[in-house]
Amino acid sequence: TRECLAIEVDTSLPAGRVVRTLEQLKSERGLPMQLRVDNGPELISATLTDWCETHNINLIYIQPGKPQQNGFVERFNGSFRREFLDAYLFENIYQIREMAWVWRLDYNEERTHESLGDLPPAAYRAKLENSNLDLCH
Repeated sequence: TRECLAIEVDTSLPAGRVVRTLEQLKSERGLPMQLRVDNGPELISATLTDWCETHNINLIYIQPGKPQQNGFVERFNGSFRREFLDAYLFENIYQIREMAWVWRLDYNEERTHESLGDLPPAAYRAKLENSNLDLCH
């Protein structure tokens, strides 16, 4: 759906923080069958790999130096960097968190994507959910 489910802002993001965010998303949206990630230290740690194993999530690592193997994430990261991180001078981390929350809402609720039939991600997800409900009846 191209939705941005979370943006974590801090001076570092250890594996425990990644797991905490995934736990929060689990209660909000359920768990994925797999995660495609790069080889960052927070993503190869036993903390995350054990959590994924416990929850039957397949971790798929991209090859080092091959960001194109995770193209959707790389494109999102580039947009976030250009439109948000490079666009402002921030006074403190709390300001960044608040502004990132607003940016994420706009990205999910307002910004249309050609690949989603010119719908924003949240509207596209709602359309998918409605079509799945129709198939069940």
